[in-house]
Amino acid sequence: MKSELIVDVNHEEVSIALLEDSRLVSLQKESRNIAYAVGDLYMAKVKKIMPGLNAAFLDVGYDKDAFLHYLDLGPQFSTYSKFLEEAMADKKKVPAISRFKPEPDIPKQGTIQDVVKPGQVLLVQIAKEPISSKGPRLTTEISFTGRYMVLMPFGNKISVSQKIKSTEEKIRLRQLVGSIKPKGFSVIVRTSAENKKVAELNNEMRTLVKCWEDSIAKMQRSQTPSLIYEEDSRTVSVIRDMFSPNFENIYVNESETFTQIQNYVALIAPENKDIVKLYAKDTPIFDNFNITRQIKSSFGKTVSFRSGAYIIIESTEALHVIDVNSGNRSKASQDQESNALDVNLRAADEIARQLRLRDMGGIIVVDFIDMNKAEHRQTLYDHMREVMANDRARHNILPLSKFGLMQITRQRVRPALDITTSEQCPSCFGKGEVQASILFTDKLEEKIEYLVEHLKVKKFTMYIHPFVEAYVKKGVFSLFGKWRRRFGRGFKVIADESLAYLEYKVFDDTNKEIDLKEESDISSSQSKNRVKVKNRDKEEN
Repeated sequence: MKSELIVDVNHEEVSIALLEDSRLVSLQKESRNIAYAVGDLYMAKVKKIMPGLNAAFLDVGYDKDAFLHYLDLGPQFSTYSKFLEEAMADKKKVPAISRFKPEPDIPKQGTIQDVVKPGQVLLVQIAKEPISSKGPRLTTEISFTGRYMVLMPFGNKISVSQKIKSTEEKIRLRQLVGSIKPKGFSVIVRTSAENKKVAELNNEMRTLVKCWEDSIAKMQRSQTPSLIYEEDSRTVSVIRDMFSPNFENIYVNESETFTQIQNYVALIAPENKDIVKLYAKDTPIFDNFNITRQIKSSFGKTVSFRSGAYIIIESTEALHVIDVNSGNRSKASQDQESNALDVNLRAADEIARQLRLRDMGGIIVVDFIDMNKAEHRQTLYDHMREVMANDRARHNILPLSKFGLMQITRQRVRPALDITTSEQCPSCFGKGEVQASILFTDKLEEKIEYLVEHLKVKKFTMYIHPFVEAYVKKGVFSLFGKWRRRFGRGFKVIADESLAYLEYKVFDDTNKEIDLKEESDISSSQSKNRVKVKNRDKEEN
């Protein structure tokens, strides 16, 4: 199986697509200025205790108070809170965990009001990002994640990933980590540490310990609420979790991010350094690898798959319902039972892909086509477990109920990825009346004239819908050729599949978008009237 990562970097966000045999199986979007992301450390103050929930609400600076449950305090909370008190009492030095005497563990069935008080200052980590109307969920079991291990203060345990099958390797890693681990820290050895040398593990151990010490030092200088620690690069942190030695290529369309990823891959897998490649073509990177088309066909309410069958996905905040339909299936068998099994097996493949692709979490209920034979229901259950085996999120799958329903629970850490595949008309903004589409090319020519002659921008790139781009460039004496003869050869017109039919975007030579919808509208009375109507419509809405 050919696996590739495609990284699309723009001003607002980074999109990372995982392709298996050129088929999109995972898509992650990370805002470049995201706050309250999983793993971030915040200095927060307890606002109120909720005995009925056995939880507390804390102020971390978000619009909604963050939620901290008693079970998320961790057994070593007494040691943790005493350490913080000592650190905040003497802000000139960071206390050493190795010399700190541990306190007894708090009881598993205790109550939060016995250990947490209103106004108390805590160092908390984001366990779940804000979702819908809820604030972030917190934990005081601090952890720092590296490529080979996870470091957790206030413990003394060493755990080895169960995915490492060799008993000898587990023993080697346990002994090796035990020899380099500072006192007062627990370590979880990740699967990627298998067969790694002591020098590599020791370097990462030192880096993670320094992250902890730097976090405490910053906390001593800060006021609540404040951000204490975050990953240096969101893109690298996502790559760290997704990276596999089986990747054949990693394409990146931005030089700075390319350098970061290449340096990271060179650090963890020097033999794979050359798989990181800088994409430098004018065509948008997702269009070049046919990802935009796959996104638009995969994120709608109805998703078709083989032979005319399809699934319908309906979602609420914590529940997703998926209905399987055979549709106008062209390869229908004379045996209805075999036909139902075949459709259900193909639907299971697509459902497993959709769960990863949309990062759907919570409870998923799947209504498969009814099957009478028990062995067919067992076959479908076993197949679903098999195709879900590659899903990194924790999940649990139950056998089909007597109603033909399969229940799946899947870990939800971030909001589900919801991409709108329908396009709003860029000319009427949903009002139902548009200018004559044949005049759109005249409008584009006006925009180019305004850029070149009024704004004095000679070099820029205009992105338009592929159909419009084909029309503009058709023939020997094309409109594009006419524009270049009139306005110079410093600009480009490129097709972008993500745009609507009568939509366009313009970027200067530094890849910064030029908002012509605002600037050029001021230059003509007709455009001024259109802006006034648009503003009036907004006020009325």
